[in-house]
Amino acid sequence: MKVFTTGQVAKICKVAPRTVSKWFDSGRLKGYRIPGSQDRRIPREYLIKFLKEHGMPLGDLEDEAMAKCLIVAQDQVLIENLKRELPPEKSFKVAVAASGFEAGIQAESFNPDCIIVDFSIGKIEAVQICQNLRKNIDFTDIVLIALLPDDGQPMSFDRSSINETFKKPFDAHLLAERLRTLVGTKKELV
Repeated sequence: MKVFTTGQVAKICKVAPRTVSKWFDSGRLKGYRIPGSQDRRIPREYLIKFLKEHGMPLGDLEDEAMAKCLIVAQDQVLIENLKRELPPEKSFKVAVAASGFEAGIQAESFNPDCIIVDFSIGKIEAVQICQNLRKNIDFTDIVLIALLPDDGQPMSFDRSSINETFKKPFDAHLLAERLRTLVGTKKELV
């Protein structure tokens, strides 16, 4: 468990160490004192919770505290439903790409933990996105979720590069919970 000193918290929050001590002493920032000394320690999850509750930027903690999710889709209703179920308050940061080209650029710059690929953009393009991501050593651990259309036709393709599949229409809340479980095994989401 990672813990921070009041000085470290002060740097993260861009305030004076005395301010952090006041937050701690008033009970707004949870933590503990080192036995036999007056030094305070603030566990990582309490600091992240405090920052979120007070609308403060997470700074360097964002990468370890937020699950970054890239949605590759063109269906605006689907995108909005997923964004609603993956809000920042629940430790999600979402980016959107409309094509395989955009997905490649976003994957490089955004460094997502999960990529949701809507196969409605085209089966060949969607499969190619998944396979290309798995070929890249930087993205071998990414959680890949395929959203398959329910058009009555069987979908046959190599599913070895995909972690999970959801058939449309699906429950966006269920997908969000599954995502939280899969990404949560790699990151400590608060």
